[in-house]
Formats: sequence, structure tokens, C-alpha cells
Amino acid sequence: MKITTWNINSVRLRMPLVARFLKSHSPDVLLLQETKCRDAEFPASDFRSLGYPHLAINGQKGYHGVAIASKHPLEPLGARDFCKAGHARHIAAEVKVGGEPLRLHNFYVPAGGDEPDREINPKFAHKLDFLDEMREWTRDEGVSQGRVILAGDLNIAPLEHDVWSHKALLKVVSHTPIEVEKLTKAFDAGGWVDALRRFVPAEEKLYTWWSYRAADWSASDRGRRLDHIWVSPTLGGALREMQVLREARGWERPSDHAPTTIVLEV
Repeated sequence: MKITTWNINSVRLRMPLVARFLKSHSPDVLLLQETKCRDAEFPASDFRSLGYPHLAINGQKGYHGVAIASKHPLEPLGARDFCKAGHARHIAAEVKVGGEPLRLHNFYVPAGGDEPDREINPKFAHKLDFLDEMREWTRDEGVSQGRVILAGDLNIAPLEHDVWSHKALLKVVSHTPIEVEKLTKAFDAGGWVDALRRFVPAEEKLYTWWSYRAADWSASDRGRRLDHIWVSPTLGGALREMQVLREARGWERPSDHAPTTIVLEV
């Protein structure tokens, strides 16, 4: 089973890129973040025509938004309003493939603004509170029990080689010690397995995002691993492959994130 997560940065604007990816790579399930449209505006007919008739959507006008598109039947499990902020940042569903259902949690963690100080930057404070609630939710509700995948744009590059320069980014939002600490606590609370790092050792560079600000993003290669796929301990032994489709960052009018995929034997 092939599962892809992708921060698409407006699904309606980039539907041609989504179609290109689905036709060429054909994942079983696609998790999208930053869809930036209300549920009724989501291009459901386009997904159906591409062979993805099963959808779980949590949309919002102009901001945020997450969705799950699947070739296989989905049972929506709802969305949690983290921090009671009214943001569309989470959607959950079960996909029916084989015996026990596979539960999917699709996340778009707040970016956190530019200043890594919760006292002067409300966006950063919100991000830290969101991460605290993720940890508590995982711990208190046993989220990682069974066959579970938590994936999405978590907006933090936790490891030294998840960024182009550990030293240069220590005071840059997405790689600050406090963000890394809080994301690690959420990870540890579920005993999650870092699916991408199962295939690329921690001492090797691994990126999923390259800034629009770079004049030549590929040549400078100043990336960060902001997109993650965590699997529950039960699924750790089922991991078979992973891929970050770097070339998609170079497509016409691209997202600044690349599709990130795992393959499981289920």
C-alpha cells in the first residue's frame, strides 16, 4: 500500500500538478495539507475522474485545510480542533484494505511566524500550544494503538540533518530547540516510528521543502524536512519503501513542498 503526504499550497490552483502526480505515481491514498478552500469548493469531481472517489475533507476559506483522497473506501473519523482555534488542521479516517482497518491522521501544524519567542509572537505561542496538545492527545487517547499512520506538514525539522545548516537555523522557526523538544515529546508519547528515517540514516541529509525565496532552489539546496510520516509500532515492520519526489518542486508553479511517500506491506 502506497501512501503520500503533500502540502499542496492550494489544491484548486495546483490541481494539474496533483493530477500529474496521481497519474504517474498512483498512490493508494493521498494526504493533502493547505488545501485553502471550503469543503464545497474542493475539486472532488477531479479526484473522482482520476480514480480517487473516496474523500475526507476538512476545509477552510483561503487558509489551512486538510484532505484525504483514496482509491479505497474511507470511513471518516472526524477532525479535532486543536487549541480550539477554529482552524482546519486535522482530519482522520480509516481506510478499508485487508483485515483490520488502517487509521490515518492528516496534520497541518502551524508554521509559527518568524520570531521564535512566544511572548512577542502569538503565532509561535500557538504552535507550541498545538504541539503540547498533540502530545497530550496521543498519550491520553492511545492514538498510536493498532495500525495507525500520522502524517502531514508538521512544520518542524527535528534532526540536525533535516536542515541544510543546523548551526544557521538554531534560531529560525522550524528548527529551534523548543520546537524540536515539543515535537519529540509528541513523537515519544505514541512510540511512533519515523518512517522516512527508517530508510535514510539520521546522519544523512533529507529534505521535503525548499523555500520560494531561493533564486535557484535546486542549486542552493537549502532545504528542510518539514513533512513527516509516522507509523505506529505495529506497522514498523511493514515498511518497505520511501520516496521524496524532489523533481516535483521543479514543476511549473509548484508547491514549495515535495510529495513524500511510503510503501507498506499490509
